[in-house]
Amino acid sequence: MHISHFLSRKRSYVMLASILFMLLLTACGNTNTQPAAPQAAKSSIAAPNGLMVPGTLSVGSELTYPPKEFVDTATGKPTGFDIDLITAMADRMGLKTNIVSTRFDTIIDDLNNKRFDVIISGMHVTPEREQKVDFIKYVRSGEDLLVSKGNPENIKAFTDLCGKKVGVQGGTIQQDHLNATSTQCTKSGKAPIEITVLTSQNEVINLLVNKRVDATLQVDAVSSYYLKQNPGTLDVAGSIVNANPEGIAVRKGDTSMKTAIQKALDAVKADGTYKKLLDKWGLSNEAI
Repeated sequence: MHISHFLSRKRSYVMLASILFMLLLTACGNTNTQPAAPQAAKSSIAAPNGLMVPGTLSVGSELTYPPKEFVDTATGKPTGFDIDLITAMADRMGLKTNIVSTRFDTIIDDLNNKRFDVIISGMHVTPEREQKVDFIKYVRSGEDLLVSKGNPENIKAFTDLCGKKVGVQGGTIQQDHLNATSTQCTKSGKAPIEITVLTSQNEVINLLVNKRVDATLQVDAVSSYYLKQNPGTLDVAGSIVNANPEGIAVRKGDTSMKTAIQKALDAVKADGTYKKLLDKWGLSNEAI
């Protein structure tokens, strides 16, 4: 081989080796500057026995109760404080969540008929409900009266509802309170409350927006949400009353599920997730 050809080929090899070495250094440099892949959160709580779907916590909820639980119109997916909370709790047990939409007036029966594993749906704890399910208390909320802007009927308290038209969601503690108030009206010689019962909060609010009722009875957080959604249309009448705990419901006697849910709730409280979610959804006053 001619010496000039040999030197030319040698230079080419050297140049190629240099380029490859530089590329290797660059690749190594890029690897070091990439953010580390997020580590999957390790479950800290043992999952309960008897899940309907292995690896998944099936959750019953009535999805017209903002800001606790409702459907995000942009994504079509369930959202809200309760949804965020139960998802975080399931994560502590190493479980996925499946939200099952159901009617509030049948939700306890649906739980006991094993349509899902637990209920989280802004459900107040009452003696009657405690006869059918076990509860893990997680927030505390009151209720108030929502009226048309300017309060044209001058409603300030429950005693002002006699003879008035009032809307409420079926199966709620608010319906029980209206029935009890209406009974007191008639005992006092006044006209009973004309109560309209519907299956969703959206329908109840629409009654008031369209002035087909004089008031609706709501949990105070729900009233606050709908006030923001209907600016200049609605007002709150009177003060917040009947503050009571809300609970996550499990089937009566299901010790494994109740223990796991309580431990998961304790865990999200301890690590600050509970408070962050309350703040996110404007529910800080409901903490327990």
